[in-house]
Amino acid sequence: MKITVMGSLGHIGKPLTEQLVKQGHEVTVITSSANRVAEIENLGAKAAVGSVEDADFLNNAFTGADAVHTMVPPDMTAPDLAARTHKIGKAITQAIKKSGVQNVLYVSSYGAHLPEGTGLIKDHHFIENDLSDLNLESLILLRACYIYYNTFAYIPMIKATGNIYTNYGGDDLVTFVSPKDIAEAAADELTSTKKGRRIRYVASDERTCNEAAKALGDAIGKEIQWIIISDEQFKANLEANGVPPALAEELAELYAACHTGLLHEDYEKHKPVLGKVKLEEFAKEFAARYNQQ
Repeated sequence: MKITVMGSLGHIGKPLTEQLVKQGHEVTVITSSANRVAEIENLGAKAAVGSVEDADFLNNAFTGADAVHTMVPPDMTAPDLAARTHKIGKAITQAIKKSGVQNVLYVSSYGAHLPEGTGLIKDHHFIENDLSDLNLESLILLRACYIYYNTFAYIPMIKATGNIYTNYGGDDLVTFVSPKDIAEAAADELTSTKKGRRIRYVASDERTCNEAAKALGDAIGKEIQWIIISDEQFKANLEANGVPPALAEELAELYAACHTGLLHEDYEKHKPVLGKVKLEEFAKEFAARYNQQ
C-alpha cells in the first residue's frame, strides 16, 4: 500500500513509519523541516516537506495514496492553539476532498464526542464532523486518551513544591496512552480491509491520580501527591507562570472535565483492549526526563 503519514518523526509518526515500512508499505512522511529528510529516508520512507496548514501541499502529498494518517501535530507555542487546530483541520479536509483519497485515519481524542465543555479537545469534535461529511470509503477516528508524556509538564512543579497541583487529582481516573500503542493501533487500522466510519479508542493503562503519583514518585525516588485545587487557583497558577489567560481557561476546562468524568463518559461505553505500555514502564522515561531538567 501507498500510505502518507502526517506527524513527521514525532512520538507517533516515527514508530508508525517504522512499523509500516517493516510491513513492506510505501510510506511518505510529511514534515515541516528539511532537516528531517535524511532521517526519514534512513527509515526507508519518502519525505514531503511543507506546511500542514497548506491545503495545496497536503493535496499533493495525499494524491495517489491508498490511505492517509492525519493529525494536528502539537505545538503549545502557537499564539492561538484553537485557531491553529481549526486551520489545520480545514486544510486536511480540503486536501482529502481534492486528492480523492478514500481511506483516512484521523488521530482524535477522547472527549471528542462533545462539542463543548472539554477545553482544547472540542476542536477535534468539529474536525471529526467535517471528515464524516466527506462520505469516504473508510474513516477511522482514532480517539487517543491522556498521552503519558503530558506529565512532563509537571516536572518543574514537582521540583519546586514536591507535589502535583491541578484542578483534578486524588482518586480521579486518568486513562493513559503511550504513543507507541497509538502507532500500533494506527498501523492496524490503516492496513485493514474494513470499510465505513468507525471510532476506536486507544488506551494503555487506567489509574487514579493517586496511583499515578506513586508510580512517578517511586521512579524518581520521592514521595509525591497529586492534589486537587480549585479551577480559579489552577488558572491563577498557570497565568503566574506565563500561560496566556485564554489558554489557561481552556486547560482548566479540560482538566475539570477529567475531574467530573465528562471526558471519559463515551470512552466508558466503548472501552478498548488496553495497550502494551503500562504506567510503570513509562515512569522510567519520566524519571530520565526529570533527572535531565
